[in-house]
Amino acid sequence: MAITEHDIEKLSSTTVPRIYVATSNPGKLADFASAAESHGIEISALPNMGQISPPEESGSTFEENARLKADYYSQKVPGEIVVVDDSGLVVNALGGEPGVRSARYAEDAGLIAPEVDQANNGLLLQRMEGVPDGQRCCAFVCVIAAARNGKTLQTFRAEARGTLLREARGSNGFGYDPLFYFPSLGKSFAELSRAEKLKVSHRGAAFQMFLDWMEVIFKSS
Repeated sequence: MAITEHDIEKLSSTTVPRIYVATSNPGKLADFASAAESHGIEISALPNMGQISPPEESGSTFEENARLKADYYSQKVPGEIVVVDDSGLVVNALGGEPGVRSARYAEDAGLIAPEVDQANNGLLLQRMEGVPDGQRCCAFVCVIAAARNGKTLQTFRAEARGTLLREARGSNGFGYDPLFYFPSLGKSFAELSRAEKLKVSHRGAAFQMFLDWMEVIFKSS
């Protein structure tokens, strides 16, 4: 849904560009704050995020889930802009799995473990066992949705393409980062520094699109 002129007028009247991010992941929040600093935009965690029951992520696409979460959480801070991302890993050889179920991949398979990332990565490697190197293409996908008062204003989609490793490499990042090899840098995402990853990642690219959009709005005021 494209933002309307009426929405732009309301946003442009805001004197301090503050954005709330609906996440309990400190890594995501730090990445967003770092990227927004050069745009003069303040990033804050959604107040009492840990006490808010999350909505059911019933969408079949990243965009549907991002929109429904953004609409839901933006109602918790009336008048403010809230951004939410929905992201995951898409593996060609597995028909797009784990996709929108990336965070719950092992759980969906009935595998319950205290280390969720480890369980998800282990299941992915198991299902990719025997797949030759030339068929291990994959992509990280991120859709960021910006909403206000329960209404999505705009969405931003970006991808990072790479190949799936046969074993984990690196100790940075989270999720499937240790298995995602980024050819142009010759490293896995878990081997990149936060600054390096922000420049090339799906989430960094989608958030940059959002920041550029915000900058246009506030410059028009």
